[in-house]
Amino acid sequence: MAITKEHIINRVYTELGLRKSQAREVVEQLLEVIKSTLESGEDILISGFGKFAIRDKKPRRGRNPQTREDLELRARRVVVFKTSGVLRKRINGS
Repeated sequence: MAITKEHIINRVYTELGLRKSQAREVVEQLLEVIKSTLESGEDILISGFGKFAIRDKKPRRGRNPQTREDLELRARRVVVFKTSGVLRKRINGS
């Protein structure tokens, strides 16, 4: 099961002892900072967690699997995430 934004808000609420509305505002503001930073093209490095970065993908040829029609996939920007060594070790139990 994936963790949802509501789960995060509830954890902040219970572990920090904030009111529910305050916890929601903290989480919303953090996510807004992350979104606006990535939108501007800057990377986000969170020590002990990982790095979010924007990568540019070039246009490329593709194929519709249902019709087998060739098509051109447009250039786009994607968000990539690379875990920190600390998080990688925790995930792998080292």
